[in-house]
Amino acid sequence: MTNKDNFLYPKGRYYGQVKPENLVFNANLQEFAQKVSYICNLETSGKIPPEEAYEQIKALWRGLKRSKKQLGIGEDPFRPDDNTGSNGEN
Repeated sequence: MTNKDNFLYPKGRYYGQVKPENLVFNANLQEFAQKVSYICNLETSGKIPPEEAYEQIKALWRGLKRSKKQLGIGEDPFRPDDNTGSNGEN
């Protein structure tokens, strides 16, 4: 018998660069996608109004953006500052 949570909240395999922050963000991204899908289905079936669906998705998006920032995804700590000139001088 299949676990109910595995059925309702399936997780795809991660194929990217294996770092803890990438794995956590991938899990957050999959959860975001699953919840957006549920909200869209509820709105499509008339269970919630479009405005409520929009607000819920907007809140989820803010949470995903906050997660990305907290995990430092997309930041390169070794990138030189933009304040330096082409020869490295200010």
